[in-house]
Amino acid sequence: MQTMTRVACGPAWNKMSAAQQQALVEAFERMTAATYANQFSDYSGQRFVVDPNATARHADVIVHSQLMRANGDPVTFNYLMRQSGNDWKAEDIYLDGTISQLAVRRSEFSSILSSQGPDGLLRKLKSQCDQLLKGS
Repeated sequence: MQTMTRVACGPAWNKMSAAQQQALVEAFERMTAATYANQFSDYSGQRFVVDPNATARHADVIVHSQLMRANGDPVTFNYLMRQSGNDWKAEDIYLDGTISQLAVRRSEFSSILSSQGPDGLLRKLKSQCDQLLKGS
């Protein structure tokens, strides 16, 4: 989560104190978990299908998967996986196979960081998380 938060914050990350960085990592982690909990709270026959043939991309790997809706319409999710020690960790998710979740977050975060600073982004992440948890 630290890497994802750093990438989403962009160059502003290096201007933040260690305490601000840690607070943002924790808030981003909580908001991410709340997002997934909210999105998957209403199970109605969906299932995940993971292609066993991942695609190498430099030192990373792209794992191709689909969420199969009950009506048969698939939603494509590709995961960018990066090795960290002996483990592989998701570094980014591409909706519809091409839309980078981190790129979307970086655009959103850079606007907030430039207008409200790290404390404003922290407030926004906490607020988003609170709203998501109310809905799940």
